[in-house]
Amino acid sequence: MNRSVLSRIGTLTAAAVTMAVLVPATASAAVSSVRWGPCPEDVAAPGVQCATLKVPLDYRNPGGKTIDIAVSKLASTKPAKRRGIMLTNPGGPGGPGLTMPAGLRAAGMPSSVLDAYDIIGFDPRGIGHSTPVTCDLTPEQQVSNVPPYARDAAAVAERAKYVEVIAKQCGASKTAANLPYMTTANTARDMDRIREALGEEKLSYYGVSYGSYLGAVYSTLFPRQTDRVVIDSVTGPGGLDPVTSRRLAEGFEDRFPDFAKWAAARHASYGLGRTPQQVTAKFYDLVAKLDGGAVPGVDGAAFRMGTFGGLYATRSFPALAQQWQALDTEGTVKQTAQAQQIDPAQLLAGQLHVVCNDADWPEDVATYQRNVAKDRVKYPMFGAAGANIWACAYWPSEPIEPPVRIGDRGPSNILMVQNLRDPATPLSGAKEMRRALGDRARIVTVDEGGHGVWLSDENACGNNAVNRFFVEGKRPARDTACAADKGGFFASMTPEQRQEREKALDEVRSKQRMF
Repeated sequence: MNRSVLSRIGTLTAAAVTMAVLVPATASAAVSSVRWGPCPEDVAAPGVQCATLKVPLDYRNPGGKTIDIAVSKLASTKPAKRRGIMLTNPGGPGGPGLTMPAGLRAAGMPSSVLDAYDIIGFDPRGIGHSTPVTCDLTPEQQVSNVPPYARDAAAVAERAKYVEVIAKQCGASKTAANLPYMTTANTARDMDRIREALGEEKLSYYGVSYGSYLGAVYSTLFPRQTDRVVIDSVTGPGGLDPVTSRRLAEGFEDRFPDFAKWAAARHASYGLGRTPQQVTAKFYDLVAKLDGGAVPGVDGAAFRMGTFGGLYATRSFPALAQQWQALDTEGTVKQTAQAQQIDPAQLLAGQLHVVCNDADWPEDVATYQRNVAKDRVKYPMFGAAGANIWACAYWPSEPIEPPVRIGDRGPSNILMVQNLRDPATPLSGAKEMRRALGDRARIVTVDEGGHGVWLSDENACGNNAVNRFFVEGKRPARDTACAADKGGFFASMTPEQRQEREKALDEVRSKQRMF
């Protein structure tokens, strides 16, 4: 499927500037040894400084080869209120994080939080301005790591041939020597090197989407170094593994009724159905129509993937409805404005390195064919996509260490926030993570749909829970549920600030995509 066609129907895939040198400090350092300087031009923002850190490629050989980690900082301007550092991660995996501090500020991070922390962003190993990895993806291969909907066993076998080529390219690329060491556990170790270099005894953390798993891994490997940890839109305790891939189908069907209800209330504008049931029927009608060749270059699988992308945020519903309308009545793909994207080849390659190294994926095609057959029935909208085969089945390297087992040993200082109807990280995975963390965590569930709670949604209860924890250290005494409430959490913003916020959210979401 042509990448430009996919992007037009809603699928979002995810510098020649010398950076200052950041010299690692020992764990006992009392002050930062960082020499901050200007950021690369493509990530520069007012008040944000950047640096680079040398870290071991292989932490089992700390004196061996090193790689660069690019770091950014938005410093607190209120020394009397500052309490430490907050590291951040936008998700993906594969999403660069240097712009995260400025993005969170633009998205509406309260001044009370900005005053309390130096907000720290970083490009994870293998990504962006850190030492990158590549799979030498051609433009035709820069479509998606999440597989397309497979109509039958033959489609799975065909996909297997396609991803086998990609896996071989990753193993034969110029960065292949670094390939086995691009893992979540090593990224967590890099985070601790950043903490040491900044002269801090502990770090606070905010991570969304895949970043929730990274936060859980750090909290497991370095429990004594954690201060206040918030993980938002939470994966299961295995990260983006085969279980989480299959859960994408569950998330699609959890979230789709929100769109169906929204579209039905606007039938006069879009003509997709007067009831949610009719909108759902329209979905299957369009799948059949496109699979029958009604629109050249767009099949039912591409339509399903584009719809999945449109479910990430309610503010995307109008564009999604317009896309359906154009496909249905005009037989065309509607051109839509896209958020500024990072290099899709970089995002997809970086994502594969982490996903395939973190878990031991099934290697036989028959396993995926059986799972596709099961999930096509259980989750007819998207099940045969989430269960389809990844390039990880042919990955050229075995995991260098077992997956980190998320556990409950450590301080009770983790706050989880989760929408009830999240298309990418559904509630079932968050519940499993909550059980794994035990008394270390509390979860606040929010009766909303979409991917992202803090600063992404206007639910006052969910946003205030995070703000209160970061500023005051107060979590709910027990797991808590927030009712649906578009309470105007950002009502005080000017139109210009609201526009900047929406732009920032679009940029962050483009880095959270699992495709």
